Amino acid sequence: MERFALARVALTAQTLQSRLGIAVLADCCASIDRVLWHDGAEGEIYCLWGQFLVRRACLRGGVRFALPECPNALAWTLTETADGGAVMIHCTIARVDPEPEFVESIETFVEDWRIGLERCFG
Repeated sequence: MERFALARVALTAQTLQSRLGIAVLADCCASIDRVLWHDGAEGEIYCLWGQFLVRRACLRGGVRFALPECPNALAWTLTETADGGAVMIHCTIARVDPEPEFVESIETFVEDWRIGLERCFG
């Protein structure tokens, strides 16, 4: 399952990669309560689903975060759009038909990213 949103901020891939590290996740997304520790490419967060290891990777167009120990294999990417006028938020899980409550929480997570990016970088 996947969900998308567009944050109306013009950020390049380079800006996303340089400014969106694990250390700032809680500042940019209300669904992430706090960062417990981080070392650049890996860390631990407490979020709306509980406490999870998080990994960060730069990719073409932006950055990807993943919760490798999450039973649903949740991951999200933040990438520049082709026209450069927005940031695409793309969140996926490894389930085709999750519980409705979980779908709602993912939609909240994606929306919190949209709001947070627009607040932090708008």
